[in-house]
Amino acid sequence: MAEPNQNPEQQARDRIDDRLRQAGWEVQGKTETNITVALGVALKEYSTDVGPADYVLFVDRKPVGIIEAKREDEGHRLTLVEEQSQGYATAKLKYINNAPLPFVYESTGVLTRFTDRRDPKPRSRPVFSFHRPETLQAWLRTDRPLRTRLLDFPALDTTGLRECQTRAIQNLEHSFQENRPRALLQMATGSGKTVTAITSVYRLLKFAKAKRVLFLVDTKGLAEQAEQEFMTFTPVDDNRKFTELYNVQRLKSRYMATDSQVCISTIQRLYSILKGEDLDETVEERNPNEMMQPKAPMPVVYNPSIPIEFFDFIVIDECHRSIYSLWKQVLDYFDSFLIGLTATPDQRTFAFFNENVVSEYTHEEAVTDGVNVGFDVYTIETEITQKGSRLVAREFVDKRDKLTRKRRWEQLDEDLTYSGKQLDRDVVNPSQIRNIIRTFRDKLPEIFPHRKEVPKTLIFAKTDSHADDIIQMVREEFGEGNAFCKKVTYQSKEDPKSVLAQFRNDYYPRIAVTVDMIATGTDVKPLECLLFMRDVKSRNYFEQMKGRGTRTLGEDDLKKVSPSVISRKTHFVIVDAVGVTKSLKTNSRSLERKKGVPLKDLMMGVMMGAQDEDAFISLAGRLARLEQQLEPRERERLGQMTGGLSAGQIAKALLNAYDTDTIADKARLDGGLASTAEPSPGAIANAQQDLIRVAASAFTGEVIDFIENVRRVHEQIIDTVNLDRVTAVGWDAQARDRAMHLIQDFTSFMERHKDEITALKIYYNQPYQRRDLTFQMIREVLTILKTEKPTLAPLSVWQAYELVEGKKAGTPISELTALVALIRKVVGIDQELTPYEGTVNRNFQQWVFQKQAGAAPKFTEAQMEWLRMVKEHMISSFHVERDDLDYAPFDAQGGLAKMYQLFGDEMDGLIDEMNEALAA
Repeated sequence: MAEPNQNPEQQARDRIDDRLRQAGWEVQGKTETNITVALGVALKEYSTDVGPADYVLFVDRKPVGIIEAKREDEGHRLTLVEEQSQGYATAKLKYINNAPLPFVYESTGVLTRFTDRRDPKPRSRPVFSFHRPETLQAWLRTDRPLRTRLLDFPALDTTGLRECQTRAIQNLEHSFQENRPRALLQMATGSGKTVTAITSVYRLLKFAKAKRVLFLVDTKGLAEQAEQEFMTFTPVDDNRKFTELYNVQRLKSRYMATDSQVCISTIQRLYSILKGEDLDETVEERNPNEMMQPKAPMPVVYNPSIPIEFFDFIVIDECHRSIYSLWKQVLDYFDSFLIGLTATPDQRTFAFFNENVVSEYTHEEAVTDGVNVGFDVYTIETEITQKGSRLVAREFVDKRDKLTRKRRWEQLDEDLTYSGKQLDRDVVNPSQIRNIIRTFRDKLPEIFPHRKEVPKTLIFAKTDSHADDIIQMVREEFGEGNAFCKKVTYQSKEDPKSVLAQFRNDYYPRIAVTVDMIATGTDVKPLECLLFMRDVKSRNYFEQMKGRGTRTLGEDDLKKVSPSVISRKTHFVIVDAVGVTKSLKTNSRSLERKKGVPLKDLMMGVMMGAQDEDAFISLAGRLARLEQQLEPRERERLGQMTGGLSAGQIAKALLNAYDTDTIADKARLDGGLASTAEPSPGAIANAQQDLIRVAASAFTGEVIDFIENVRRVHEQIIDTVNLDRVTAVGWDAQARDRAMHLIQDFTSFMERHKDEITALKIYYNQPYQRRDLTFQMIREVLTILKTEKPTLAPLSVWQAYELVEGKKAGTPISELTALVALIRKVVGIDQELTPYEGTVNRNFQQWVFQKQAGAAPKFTEAQMEWLRMVKEHMISSFHVERDDLDYAPFDAQGGLAKMYQLFGDEMDGLIDEMNEALAA
């Protein structure tokens, strides 16, 4: 450590010496030279033919690099001394006939820059510290450095990749080849960011011979999801799974296997590993962006077990949430390429990645390409949601304990007026919840016409207690059992991962209620409805929540959980019961938290390494007050979780960490000094760090959740007096505009292709030939529509017509019959949108009536049964031919022979007549 009486140059060299030793180097002066004592030796003031070099680095007795040392206030000029450094690197060392040295550092001991002169275009870059001698030795054993190997990527095999994924991978590899240290992939939720990243990781490991890649996330759920993606990924050039080719480790403790090519970790765990500390798993369950960002976090220091070069590449998933403040230190520690993945970047995200955006693929583009589905908004407004309500003095009300949910009856001493924002926190109005859920139930046929079951729905609640109230009301209003609606939160008693798997893959539950567990980053493809019963202020967070509904899903897979669907997933619906789509949103969460930080954030911050005195003193004061409020049973429970500590004792430990007398006494005790002795500054600093560590150790995820719940108002008032009423319900104003645009786009598409597609040619130009329309012709239209304009899904256009025209058009039995009815409407054959089966049934009745009019012979009942069979076949297949009569359903009734037996030589004429009349 530099002493205060040294000159700035010597202080810098002492800091450099310390950093070299931390990285495994033996540091020697001119008079103690012995390059055989260690693998890596740093010799000071070594003579060259251009003058003495500040440091020459030897690995296995061979010179490999130099360090040019500068005093700290020269940090801003390090790039200006690169020419001087290069001069030493190319100079002849005394006593040695050496080639130019490949590794060059400029350092103040605080700032360090590094250049690998073997790179295609050598460029210095900032590094946290020096590389280990083993690393430089390994680098020299390879013929070509990493940045040269990055030029070796073969052409990308695009099999199975979307265009947006192909473009992202190719642009990313081009960015690597230009030696850009940071790159951002902005790809819409559901467009395959993770598969894109894994494909890139595979190519980096196979073709660029990368040593190790870190896949960094910010919640345990995302880590588990990423692990599953790696396990199921099969590259196109190998029939083995990724995990059969490379070792993939998801970090669950401080242990990090050196033979792993891919490590998956939360940024919280990696931070704790760098600090050399264990981590409570509950900390990984929360998105760290929701925690307090401490003003003075415990700084990351060099960890020899995880050197700065441990990872060649770091992929940062949901990077818009985890690259700032406390967490930025983790990324700055490693000498790695950084690759950011996000659907919702903000200005800070662009800045962090040096505005190097290698992929921009928005939600709107994804919807247009059929990669995502779009959404409509349906609003439910109630009086109490908007305005709150009032309870008068002397009214008897229920009061409910938030934790135990035990109720008691009490008379109000004074009037209580509450706002909509206080709902479900201080006051619960069951009528408000009931009216929203009941209206949602009653309007489902309007929101999702033609459905027999409730579409998979996710309800966002404010708190766990609110979620419980919603679940109870949903089960009651829908008249269903426990399996119908379940809670998916970190606090739910049933395994949340199991419930999530059921929600994703099984018929039940139809409705899931969450607070934040599946608000972001979790895939539930069959999800078709998001019901917001909580507001959200962050624009990014809201976009992430909406992203839960954007995933596409084919008809067969959707039918497995929602059997009554007749097409693939075409859109999802946001049911807005709290004004979330209209409330003012901020671009991002504030980086600088002001006074009045929530208690939970303070506790999380201290647990995660906050060391600013304000945080400790503020938290101590709040816990001291809490000690006076706790009931005996609550004190006992807290003691069980903290090893016997009370809230007051934890507060005392927090104060001790910044009490100068306590710190000095501990330093004397640790050093065995007399009570009158003055400890050294180093001893004082060590003693304070020990006290900080002791104070912070009391906080675990379990303790924080307990204190957070206990310290709140213990009881909620249950308002059963004021009944709520729905004041507005229906599609939002923009839904009608979107519907009109959809109809216009569909009409334009048909007009544009009327001379190219056989079925459209017939409808537009050759009415008589409608008798010859076949199933394959209509299928061709649908296939082209799905390929070129996936947003024009027939059922979406059908619903758009219903919304614009303000009346129900009936229920089509399939996408194909819906498409035929829509074409007939656009062409002008039908003035009103009518299900095709209705048209065929009407035409069949008219044809039969005409055939039997007057003295004409009447069909027998047996003949009518066959004619009805032909009619039903035409509803789904549009056309009937003689050959069809030998297949289902006709074959079971005797087939072609039976029909000929019934109609004789008139059979072929009747078939032609029906093809013409029923398609009219």
